[in-house]
Amino acid sequence: MTTENLNVLKDDMVAFIEGHGLKRLPGFVTEDLPAILWEDDEKADSWKDFVEMAQHCGARFVTFCEIRLSDDEADHLIEEAAEMHFPDEESGEMAEAQWLQQYKGKLGYIQLGFVYQGAIILHETTTEWYERYIALLDELDGYNDFLLDGEEEYGEDEPDEEV
Repeated sequence: MTTENLNVLKDDMVAFIEGHGLKRLPGFVTEDLPAILWEDDEKADSWKDFVEMAQHCGARFVTFCEIRLSDDEADHLIEEAAEMHFPDEESGEMAEAQWLQQYKGKLGYIQLGFVYQGAIILHETTTEWYERYIALLDELDGYNDFLLDGEEEYGEDEPDEEV
């Protein structure tokens, strides 16, 4: 999406879903469940087709999840990026974390879903900044995993050798 905040879209979605007689179930469908992802990036209003498909399939509700960038999450990014590149505060990760600060409190991701014959059908709407946020999180998590693997390999809790 080209917008930086999905609040208006969220309001439209809620009205459209309820207008089609469907209920909203607040919940996030995790990646560990088998799901089919709705793909229609060409059409900005593809979420409307998704809701109509849910209704056509006899769904009585759609799952509805929204994710905002909280102040704590944004601040945590700065801390993690600083730890990753201490004392170099000019790193790309630090610049990205600082850039993301402007999106504190903004809605960056909406997931809709419904179940049909045992399959979970999902529609996701994201902003560009949210995708960059997720990429930065993955990068920072990869760095932390690397550090943890190194501690296990070198036996952090083993006693020092005497010379």
